[in-house]
Amino acid sequence: TGLTTGQRAVTVQKGPLYRVRGSHVTLWCKVSGYQGPAEQNFQWSIYLPSAPEREVQIVSTVDPSFPYAIYTQRVRSRGIFVERLQGDAVLLHITELQDRDAGEYECHTPNTDERYFGSYSAKVNLSVIADTLLASMAPQALTLTEGDAVELTCEVSKSTAQHTHLSIGWYLLQEAGEHHAKEVLTLSKDFILKPGPSYEQRFLDGDVRLNKVGNTTYKLFIGEVKPSDQGQLYCEAAEWIEDPDETWKDISRKKTERTSLAVVSQDRDLSVDITAAERSLSEGDTLQLKCVVGDPRSSRRHFVVIWLLSGMEVAKVDPYGVLIWKEDYEERAKLGQLRAFKTSNRVYVLTIYEVGLQDKGKYQCSVSEVKTPGDLNSIQTNVSSGIQVNVKPIGYHMRLSVSTSTPQVTAGDSLILHCEVQGATGPVSVRWWHLPPQHPGHRVLVATMEQDGSLSLGSAYQDGQTRGSLRLGKESSGNFTLVIPSTLDEDDGGQYRCEATQWSRGRNWTEKGEAAVTVSSMAGLSLHATLRSRIATVTYGQSFELVCQVSASYTLEEVPASVRWLFQPSLPTGASQELVRVFPSGTVVWGTAQPHFQRKAQLAKTDTSFRLHIHGALPANEGTYECEVEVWRRNILPLGQPAASTKSNAVGIKVVLPESKLQVATKESSVEIASGKAAIECRIVFAQNNSQFAVTWYLLPLADATPLQIIRASYSSTLEYGSEFSSPAQKARFLSQRVSSNLFQLQILSANLRDQGRYYCVVEEWLWLVDGWYKLGEGTSGRTTLKFKLPGEQLQMERTNHSISAREGKEVTLPCQLQGAHLPGTRLSATWFQVKSSGRDSALLTLHYDGTMEYPQERLAGRLYLRRLSAGDFSLTLSSVERGDAGAYYCQLQEWQQQSKGKDWALRASAHSGYIQLTTIPPESTVLSRICSSPSLLNFILFLPLVLILLLALAFFCWYCKFRK
Repeated sequence: TGLTTGQRAVTVQKGPLYRVRGSHVTLWCKVSGYQGPAEQNFQWSIYLPSAPEREVQIVSTVDPSFPYAIYTQRVRSRGIFVERLQGDAVLLHITELQDRDAGEYECHTPNTDERYFGSYSAKVNLSVIADTLLASMAPQALTLTEGDAVELTCEVSKSTAQHTHLSIGWYLLQEAGEHHAKEVLTLSKDFILKPGPSYEQRFLDGDVRLNKVGNTTYKLFIGEVKPSDQGQLYCEAAEWIEDPDETWKDISRKKTERTSLAVVSQDRDLSVDITAAERSLSEGDTLQLKCVVGDPRSSRRHFVVIWLLSGMEVAKVDPYGVLIWKEDYEERAKLGQLRAFKTSNRVYVLTIYEVGLQDKGKYQCSVSEVKTPGDLNSIQTNVSSGIQVNVKPIGYHMRLSVSTSTPQVTAGDSLILHCEVQGATGPVSVRWWHLPPQHPGHRVLVATMEQDGSLSLGSAYQDGQTRGSLRLGKESSGNFTLVIPSTLDEDDGGQYRCEATQWSRGRNWTEKGEAAVTVSSMAGLSLHATLRSRIATVTYGQSFELVCQVSASYTLEEVPASVRWLFQPSLPTGASQELVRVFPSGTVVWGTAQPHFQRKAQLAKTDTSFRLHIHGALPANEGTYECEVEVWRRNILPLGQPAASTKSNAVGIKVVLPESKLQVATKESSVEIASGKAAIECRIVFAQNNSQFAVTWYLLPLADATPLQIIRASYSSTLEYGSEFSSPAQKARFLSQRVSSNLFQLQILSANLRDQGRYYCVVEEWLWLVDGWYKLGEGTSGRTTLKFKLPGEQLQMERTNHSISAREGKEVTLPCQLQGAHLPGTRLSATWFQVKSSGRDSALLTLHYDGTMEYPQERLAGRLYLRRLSAGDFSLTLSSVERGDAGAYYCQLQEWQQQSKGKDWALRASAHSGYIQLTTIPPESTVLSRICSSPSLLNFILFLPLVLILLLALAFFCWYCKFRK
C-alpha cells in the first residue's frame, strides 16, 4: 500500500536554476515518508516576480481544471506536461521556455496521510536567460583524393552573464537522418578531447586533431582522408552550466551548416584529371584546359595524350611531345588561335584563343600508355577524363539595372536617374527614353551617349530654358547618370527607360531597364492648413502658441512658402487685422494694427508647420486667429502667382483679466424729504488701490420695476445721461459726485414728487493694463428709497377716469379742476403728464407756482396751453390733434408755501387727477362731407328705400291678378 512510518517530505531540484529561452526544461519533484497509495499526485504552481505572493496554478496529475487560463492552452497542447518517473516522483516538462516562465516554482502533493505531518510542498527558483550561443562554419563541397589532408574551421562564441563552459564536437553524417551521425572528435566541457569510436586509433596516431586558435576558432584537421570519411561533416557546440546540486546541464546546443566531402579512391596504376581555368566563357574569351596524369612513377612511363571535343579528336601529343592537329583545327593553329603542349610527362595543356560558339561542348583528355615511345600501337592502358565547357554569345553576361534617387518629386525639382551596366565586354552606348503615362505606348527620346562618349538630346529636351541643361555622364565603368535639373509638371512623371547596347565584331546586344518617377504638380496638390492652440483660454500676462499645421505631399523646406497670420478682435466692431507676413525669402512684414505686437511675438518654422508664439497676453489679443499659407514652384524666378494656397480654420483665444476684488455696499436704506434737494449714497467697501471707477445711477419708479438710467460718470469723469433725463432741466437737477475715494453721491436738486422711487448704483472697476483701460468687474449697490413727507392736507381733485374722443386736426381740452379753495398765502403749480410704457410718465407742460411756464418737450410748445377759466381750473388744450396724441393723460397739482419772508417756497400738499383716455378719430372723407352738406341729396338717399318697397309691392300685385285669371 506504500505505507511508511516517517513524516512526509517533498523535495524538488535544488535552485536557483538558469535556463535558456526557447529550450526544453525539466524540473523533478519527489515525495517520501507519506501514507496512503503508492501513486501520489502532484500539482505545480508558479509565483511570478511581478506578484511574488500570488500563486498561479500550472498543471496537476489529478485535476484537469487545475491550470489557470494563461496556462490552459499550453497544457492542452502538451507544451507543458508532467512525466511520472515512478509513483512518488515526477518531472515537469516545459517544451519551449518563455520569458514569462521565470519565477519560483512550487511542487505540492495533496494529503493522503491520516493527519498532517511533515512538508507537503517545496519550491525552486527558475530564471530565464537569453540564448547567446553562436556556432558557424562556411558550407563547402570538397572533392579530395584519398590521402589528401583537410582542415575545417568552426567559429563558436557566447556572451552569457553566468559562468558556463563550452563543448565542441565534430560529426560525420553518412546516411539519412541525423541520428546516424558518427562522432569524429569532441572537446568536452571539461576541456578533454574525446574521439569517436571509429577515429580512436587515428586520433592516437595524430592523424585526427582539433586545434583551438584564439578565443572562438576551432579547427578539425585530418591528415589523410579515407573513403570512410566521405559524407557530410558539421560542428555542434553546447553550452553547459553547473546547477547548485553540482551537476552540469547543457542549456543550449547549436549545429553549423554542413560541408560535403567526397573522397576519390587512388588508382594505383593510372589516373587522369582534366581541369579548366574557366568553364563558362563568352565569345572571344580564352579557354585553357590542363590534363594531369596522376601517377607518381609517370616519369618512367610513356603516354600518348589525345584531346577530344564532343568525341571528335582535336589534337594528339606523342610520348616525345610531338603535336599533331586534326585538319579542322590545323588552320586555326597556324593563325595562332590554338595551342597544345606538354609541360612534363604528367601535365598537358590545350589553349584556344578567342573561342567561338563552335568551341563549346565536352572536352576529354584520353591518356594511353605504350610500352615503347616509338610504338604507338603497343597500348597497355587507356584512361580518360572529361569536362563540359560552355561558350555564350557576346552580351550574354551583360546585365542592366535602372534606379532613381528621386522617386517622388514636386514640379520644379530635379530628377536623377542611374543606369548600371554589368558584364559588358565591349563598348556600350546608352539611350534614355521617357514613357509618359498619359500616352500609353508612346516614348520620347531624352538623351543619348554614343560609344565614343558623344552626347545628343531629344528634341523635347533641347530647350535649356524649359527644364534646364540636362546632364548625361558616365560616373565610372558601366555607371551612367541622367540629371534633369527642373521638372515641369506631373506630365514629367512616369517610367524612364535606359537602353544599353554592346557592340562587338559588327554585332550588338541591347538590354533594357526602367525606373518609375512621380512628379506632383503644385497646382494639383492638396494643400491644407490646420490651426491649433494648446490652450484656448489664457490669463492676462500668460504666453500662448499657435501652430499652423500644413498637410501636403512635400515639406515646407522643399518649396518656397509664405505664411500670413490674421486676427479678428473679439470686439463687435473689430475689423480683421493682418498681424504679420513671412515671405519665402525670409522677409518679415509686421502689420500696423497692433504697434506693440512685434515686441511680444516670436515666429518659427518646421518642415510641416508655422508657429506664432505670443508673450504676455493682453485683452487686445483676445479674438480669433487664422493662418494663410501660399507655396510656389521651385526653381522659378520671379515667384509670380503662388501655385497653391490655403486658409486655416479659425481658433478663438480668450484672455481672462485679473480677478476683480470690488465690493459695493448692498444694504437697503431710505431717504424721506419734504422738499428741496436729496442725496443718494453709493459706497465702495473694497477695491484695488490702482483701480478707477465708473458709476451709473438708476431709478426704479414706484409704479413700475423697469430701471431707468439717470446718469453715468465714466472712470475719466465723462457724463452720460439716460434718455428720460437728457433734457437741460433734468441735467441741471441730477448730479453725480465723488465725495471721497470710496463714496459717490447722486444729488437731486429741486426734488419733487415725481422723483420718488428706489435708487441704486452700478460701480465698474477699471484698470490700466499696458495698452489701455480694461473693465475687471462691477458691483451693484443696495436700493435707497426716496419718499416725500408733505406737511399739508391732501388737495381735493376729481379722481374719476373718463374718455374723450377728438378728430385729427382739431383741438381738444382735457379737464383738470381743483375742488375747493387753497389756503391763503399759498400758491399752486400744475403739471400735465402723458402715461408712457417705460414706467416714468412724460411731462408735457408745467405751470410753476411763480407763474412761469415750462415745456419739457419743446416740439409740443406750440400746441399746448392752459385754459384757466377760474383760479382752480388747469385744463389743458391740445391743438391740431395727431394720431400719436392718443393715450392716457393726467394732471398733478402741488400747493407751495413760503416758509417766511425772503425764504424759499416749500411743497405743502399734492394731488393728481384721474386718468383721461384720449382717442383720436381720422378726418372725414370727401363723399361723406358732400352728402352731409347737401340737404336735398341727403333727403333723396333717405327716401330711396321707401320707393323701392312700393315698386316691389306693385309688381307682386300685378302677378297675382294675372295668376287669378
